[in-house]
Amino acid sequence: MSKKIKTGFVCDQCGADYPRWGGQCTSCGEWNTIKEVRLGSSTPSRISKAGGYAGSRSEVTLLSDVNLTHAERISSGISEFDRVLGGGIVKGSVVLIGGAPGAGKSTILLQAIANIAERGVKVLYVSGEESMQQIAERAYRLKLPAGNIMMLAETSVQRICDVLDEVKPQILVIDSIQVMHTDDADSAPGSVSQVRESASYLTQYAKKHLVSVFMVGHVTKDNSLAGPMTLSHIVDTQIMLASTDDARFRVLRADKNRFGSVGELGFFAMDSTGLKEVKNPSAMFLNRPDKPSSGSVVTVLWEGTRPLLVEIQALVTECQYGNPRRLAVGFDQNRLAMLLAVLSRHGGIFTAQDEIYANVVGGIKVTETSSDLAILVGIVSSLRDKVIAHDVFFFGEIGLSGEIRPVANGYARLGDAAKHGFKKAVIPKANAPKKPVEGLTIYPVSTLSEALDILAEFE
Repeated sequence: MSKKIKTGFVCDQCGADYPRWGGQCTSCGEWNTIKEVRLGSSTPSRISKAGGYAGSRSEVTLLSDVNLTHAERISSGISEFDRVLGGGIVKGSVVLIGGAPGAGKSTILLQAIANIAERGVKVLYVSGEESMQQIAERAYRLKLPAGNIMMLAETSVQRICDVLDEVKPQILVIDSIQVMHTDDADSAPGSVSQVRESASYLTQYAKKHLVSVFMVGHVTKDNSLAGPMTLSHIVDTQIMLASTDDARFRVLRADKNRFGSVGELGFFAMDSTGLKEVKNPSAMFLNRPDKPSSGSVVTVLWEGTRPLLVEIQALVTECQYGNPRRLAVGFDQNRLAMLLAVLSRHGGIFTAQDEIYANVVGGIKVTETSSDLAILVGIVSSLRDKVIAHDVFFFGEIGLSGEIRPVANGYARLGDAAKHGFKKAVIPKANAPKKPVEGLTIYPVSTLSEALDILAEFE
């Protein structure tokens, strides 16, 4: 039976589909980006040896009959890396790791598979960008055991899957997905359709043969993953590796994880021998000067499954131009405007004529509301030019009526701060512990005005 090839038209920039060719994409507005792509045959097909389709129909299964065995994990030998993945590498999972050039994506993957291969697990590193000599030089420079790491220089996903059928590895690294191509798409490698089809092809193989796949992804100018948005939906886990303000440190964050916590962070330090784990990340972000200054305050965030102490700095200065600026770095600028309105209405402190700048030290992005109280305390400290002692910290969410709301994992936050030598804590009344925390004096507050009264005692 002859196969009829179906084709469609896809925008290379945004991935929008069209029934026919057009000069301009109505979705993203770009010109001459709509390309014809092959959609596949109208008859059931077999995808070479990779087995994406086997020509047999799927069977209906009752949900109660599904086997609930826990997913088996492989440790990478890097605890911070395993933490972000949810406890290790799940067999048959597909992980997409992105980051800016030079962030250390290839380095951390090479370190991880070197540890895994040394334990007798078969791993395959597929490079589509770097030569074998470059990767070998990196492994030598990092002093990694490279005797058991299998290498392949290839960009065709069909040929890669043929090699996988021969060597049968348990771990596969694709560096990078943007340079891979498949025969099922006619566009150039790196285009939206090629990235989408290549990722889908490899994912089908991983699920059928229980091969754990790591795909390296490029980022755009705004530090978002390059390629179609469907790439994030195809993979099981999406992690991003970024530099902090101090270029020595790297932060690994899980933006999506079907096998663990979303928002989990892993911390590393870059040196001549690669990425080293930072066992105490709070100390990394609390490298404060010996002499305290106004506007500096410490809060305790909850990132993934652990607390994290960070410093928040605020600067209030007179407006030099017509409209005073409000600038927030590290958290939502709209939330800063809302907190200033609460401070004016329920705290009696007016800043309408002042310029206000707030920053989370270390490049951390605050996504929760537990830092509300610390942000306002820092603003008040800078406005009054009053220094807050180094052994005091604050956390709590602030409501529009001026109330201090409780936050999750309050007792764990207090315990971690006490371990780092903090002596006083201003926290929501509902988070006050039933049993005392050794070495820590608790000041529970229920409203913003109460917190400001206690702040006056610390000045």
